[in-house]
Amino acid sequence: MTGPLNIGFDTVMQDAMSFQQKLAAGARTLHELGDTDFGATPREEVWRDGKVVLYRFRGEQAPTAKTPLLICYALVNRPYMVDLQADRSMVRNLLALGQDVYIIDWGYPDRSDRFLTLEDYIERFLGGAIDHLRDAHGLDAVNLLGVCQGGTFSLCYAALHPERIRNLVTMVTPVDFHTDDNMLSNWTREMDVDLFVDTLGNVPADMMNLCYLTLKPWRLFVQKYVGLVDILDDRKAVEDFLRMEKWIFDSPDQAGEAFRQFVKQFYQGNGFVNGGVTIGDQEVHLGLVEMPVLNIYAEQDHLVPPSASRPMRDLVGTGDYSELSFRGGHIGIYVSGRAQKEVPTAIHEWLKARSR
Repeated sequence: MTGPLNIGFDTVMQDAMSFQQKLAAGARTLHELGDTDFGATPREEVWRDGKVVLYRFRGEQAPTAKTPLLICYALVNRPYMVDLQADRSMVRNLLALGQDVYIIDWGYPDRSDRFLTLEDYIERFLGGAIDHLRDAHGLDAVNLLGVCQGGTFSLCYAALHPERIRNLVTMVTPVDFHTDDNMLSNWTREMDVDLFVDTLGNVPADMMNLCYLTLKPWRLFVQKYVGLVDILDDRKAVEDFLRMEKWIFDSPDQAGEAFRQFVKQFYQGNGFVNGGVTIGDQEVHLGLVEMPVLNIYAEQDHLVPPSASRPMRDLVGTGDYSELSFRGGHIGIYVSGRAQKEVPTAIHEWLKARSR
């Protein structure tokens, strides 16, 4: 006997029984799980300015690279995405290849940070971490890897202080903020950001998360949780799922003044393309980015579409510009199996070819 969709009664019963078994297995799995940890690699604090901390990662072997590599992550999420777990760690793979890897952790801004500006983040914090590495290693310049908004910060710093950056790597970094397929930009362009920040002070993390989730509502609100049922009897898969969920919702608030400046200068003003980006009293010109640049973007990125990243080629002043397209999305570029094989090796080989 079949219904109007040509689905037999036996099939429906089998699916219902399978679903029930998965739920029962899931109850056992969740009962057995402890806290979901994150971070696969030992690290130590080497420098601090208030809530902002610079960490050095420790691999199983001493680094062979003579120039340290500093990772500058975005403000909107926690930086442990690049070291999420042992089999999903860009950091772990870079260390295994011989890189000396550091990361800047922005911390969790509170009301006392309401008036931090882009100058604080780029000159004081990022610049302070870079100066510490230069002094600690006795070098004039270090290698810098900027991720997403952290890539935008890194471009600004490299343009203002090109003598301090030996090689620049950017990942899923927006440069042209006014491409037609950039939904986040289209939402933000007509925003009254002055009213927004003057009313709220710092921007709540939950509000930011809701905005990002509604960019793909079916996938992020429904589909992934329906799909969770299929893995409830697999403890490791459930741990992986929960670890990712923890990262997604472990988001800091945004310092209000820095948020105001970033939205106005980049999302609304498209300052890298049109000009007008100022950090403190200094104007940023990407033509002064003359060190070697490797720009990595994700082909299926819904937050930073390739069209937003590729214009970097025509804006930076370097004669040594390389581009790598990755077949995946904004998060997959850090954690997918393909990314673990391709991205750290590409970064290492590119840096190695430019080592001195």
